Amino acid sequence: MALFVVKHQHPAEHCPAKDPKMGQMLLQHVSKANAAKMGVNIHADAVLDGKHTFVLILDSASEAKVKQFMTPFSMAGSAEITLANPCDVVVNRLGC
Repeated sequence: MALFVVKHQHPAEHCPAKDPKMGQMLLQHVSKANAAKMGVNIHADAVLDGKHTFVLILDSASEAKVKQFMTPFSMAGSAEITLANPCDVVVNRLGC
């Protein structure tokens, strides 16, 4: 499994949370159970207050599965997917 950090941003005027139906659909989509069905494990998520930015830390067998999982968010704005590592992996790799 690979670790990913995903950052979704959208303009305030396209905020999906403003629509109660869309907001509930997105909450269901980012549930751990639904993510697992799509081959994604969510470790953490956060919305940056007032920034219309949603950040997830997750793992998956492939970036393709992450892209597929982020499809609903890509319709409202950007979805930047970055391969990542836990801090201990980086420290050990650098020999510190």
